Amino acid sequence: MAKAFGAEVTVFSTSPAKEKEAIEGLKADHFVNSKDELQLQAARGTLDGIIDTVSANHPIAPLLNALTPHGKLVLVGAPEKPLEVAAFSLIMGRKLVAGSNIGGIKETQEMLDFAAKHGITADIEVIPIDYVNTAMERLLKSDVRYRFVIDVANSIKAE
Repeated sequence: MAKAFGAEVTVFSTSPAKEKEAIEGLKADHFVNSKDELQLQAARGTLDGIIDTVSANHPIAPLLNALTPHGKLVLVGAPEKPLEVAAFSLIMGRKLVAGSNIGGIKETQEMLDFAAKHGITADIEVIPIDYVNTAMERLLKSDVRYRFVIDVANSIKAE
């Protein structure tokens, strides 16, 4: 979506194996392995905004460090534990941390229209309803790219 809006995009991941997918598949301009201190240092102070989609517990400091002064970190993922944010990292750079939830029907329709106009699709794996337990096991192993979608229409048998 960000590329379609004309933004320069950097993908952060803990998995270096996702770099090729991020650059070639998602068309990101840059990739940062967030476990690599040299890459984190190189990204320091380079981003105006970050959309953090991670719902797993993760350190927020490296993301704040990557922001430029007046940069914004918007959380859309919901980690289980509270985030630890050093006040000094916000104050000295006049940085903001915000959260966002899904929009209403109007905003959702606008997003779908924009995605259709620009050929943007989601990477999903469609599964039958009787595969849900296996899917949950795979989620625990981080063995899914990127979302499971349950095919309810073809899973429910008419009696």
